[in-house]
Amino acid sequence: MHTEQAATLLDALASGPRLEIFRLLVRTGPQGLVAGELAAALGLPPTNLSFHAKTLTQAGLLSVEQEGRYQRYRASIPLMLDLIGYLTEECCAGHPEECAGMRKASSCAPELLPPLSTERTGSAC
Repeated sequence: MHTEQAATLLDALASGPRLEIFRLLVRTGPQGLVAGELAAALGLPPTNLSFHAKTLTQAGLLSVEQEGRYQRYRASIPLMLDLIGYLTEECCAGHPEECAGMRKASSCAPELLPPLSTERTGSAC
């Protein structure tokens, strides 16, 4: 991932409603939600949902598939993991074991964090 792509993704998520849309779709996994279910779950008017979903879709964070007269949205989990990897791959100058103390202060689940070993696989995820 390049800096420009990461900035685009973070910019797309830099809105309360868009972040909530994305988080809900991450929770639902590969089945996603149709637009009406998504709007109802978040209490968003359909026009607002459409506006925010378009931004997320253009950034690549969501995919949309036409199902008859419905649109099903899904989160791009691989892209999300690539972004997390990009943000964490050079933690502590490429030595994440030096950050062990800071990890304990985080509420992030340990399995979501890059490995502490010095063996690097080329990606944090």
